[in-house]
Amino acid sequence: MASSSATLAFLTLSWAAVLAGASLDTSPVTFHAGYMPLFGGGNLVPSPGGRSVRLKLDRHTGSGFVSKSAYHHGFFSASIKLPDDDTAGVVVAFYLSNADVFPGNHDEVDFELLGNRRGHEWRVQTNIYGNGSTSRGREERYLLPFDPTLRPHAYAVAWTPTAILFYVDGTPIREVVRVPAMGGDFPSKPMSVYATIWDGSAWATEGGRYKVDYAFAPFAADFSSLVLSGCGPVAAADDDDDAECQVAAMTADCAVMTPAKRAAMRRFRRRYLLYTVCHDMYRYNGTVFPECDADDSERHDFHRWGESKRVSPSSRGYKQPRADKAAAVDVAVAAPGRPDTWPVIGTLRVD
Repeated sequence: MASSSATLAFLTLSWAAVLAGASLDTSPVTFHAGYMPLFGGGNLVPSPGGRSVRLKLDRHTGSGFVSKSAYHHGFFSASIKLPDDDTAGVVVAFYLSNADVFPGNHDEVDFELLGNRRGHEWRVQTNIYGNGSTSRGREERYLLPFDPTLRPHAYAVAWTPTAILFYVDGTPIREVVRVPAMGGDFPSKPMSVYATIWDGSAWATEGGRYKVDYAFAPFAADFSSLVLSGCGPVAAADDDDDAECQVAAMTADCAVMTPAKRAAMRRFRRRYLLYTVCHDMYRYNGTVFPECDADDSERHDFHRWGESKRVSPSSRGYKQPRADKAAAVDVAVAAPGRPDTWPVIGTLRVD
């Protein structure tokens, strides 16, 4: 009995020590400190001090960069200012992947920002894959409550062994909780962090109906406030350091879903979620992924093909003259299914 008590006391003290030292450094890094060019040559343009980087797409090539290290959980963020005007077919992506190391069974966590025709809104798509589960895509698509071409906005992923949270400007927009029935579909292997701009004419805008028009090129996306706060691959890390980092990743504010954050997420989703695979009864012949909303709190807001009954795309015309823009917003508000409140540009305060 004394031995068991001593062991329990030792484990408690060890765990307390880990918690005491556990914290995530979410300070931005410079481009040169954390990243390296991936492709695009002169279409990748870091600022002189490396605090920001511009990615360009022209008729010859897109561009991209990748983190110098792979990470096994953590918090990853970039503030992105998107190109304006006619951006149909353009895809700007910020994502985690290990396809270079595991080409047949890779993991992936995606933010994909999808361009649109002139006067129409950019859309955001999130997705995850585990162990090459590309035939079981878990896409969601959203509108944004601001014009993403006016100034940078933060897109972030908090990835832990138990959940993945997607954030826009500090507001959680999606939570994927790992459940046993997911099996290998939950991303679990170390991944690198990528940022790219490329031609997605085949699918990005209305299923490929509208292609990239290179008369508007070059298309430029600006990345800044680059945060790489993650744990190193287990095989390359000291066991104690890795345990401390894993605890830090799981207990950091960005990884903990509080009641207030959950309420903010639900408000965002009611107003801006266009499509979710969780309520698409046709795509996989009625199969519902095990991590989907267990209490069906959202289901009544969606058609059986996964599209929202409340939210629909609009052409708000970000760059229209003020009078025309006001009229367009009035029309959008009056249209069936559109939210009746638009927040101030640059904030996700939607209540």
